[in-house]
Amino acid sequence: MKTLTDSLLIAQYQKGDESALSELIRRNQKDLYSFIFYKIMDEELANDLFQDTFMKIIVSLKEGRYSDDGKFILWAKRIAHNLIIDHFRLKNKYVKISETTYENEEFSIFDLLRETEENIEDRLVTKQIYEDLMNMMIYLPENQQEVIKLRFFDGLSFKEIAEQTNTSINTTLGRVRYALINMRKIMEDNQIILTR
Repeated sequence: MKTLTDSLLIAQYQKGDESALSELIRRNQKDLYSFIFYKIMDEELANDLFQDTFMKIIVSLKEGRYSDDGKFILWAKRIAHNLIIDHFRLKNKYVKISETTYENEEFSIFDLLRETEENIEDRLVTKQIYEDLMNMMIYLPENQQEVIKLRFFDGLSFKEIAEQTNTSINTTLGRVRYALINMRKIMEDNQIILTR
């Protein structure tokens, strides 16, 4: 596969050749991981964002949403860049309040303070989205339900999920990927739209 271009590997993967995806990841992982790591300088977070980037890439390739211009790595870095921005945007919704000393006495005011309170409408929409997701999850195999809950509801890293479920990171990634594909199909079949 060494002689194949990224474009040919993508075409083969879209025809069902899983080994083409493995080669595509192997070939680009160092470059993509370095790109992510040097933007955030945090190894564990870089690993999570790297895995999330490839999850997004896999879903996009499966759905045919990659227009081949021969610049796969640039497209992959753009996805990673957007995920990094999303991560920090979410993080900045919270204001950190540090330990403070008052008359030589240390005390914590709060660990985290929410910047803005959700209004009633936002809470109702969030509740509806949560209920829709929970209703969709019951149609997934048990092992996919478990990884979706741990990743998206409990916020565990892929490494933590692998440890908790006593499986490899690759197995965990596969389960999350298939769960997302299955949930997307359930959404399409039942015309469910999750928006905020």
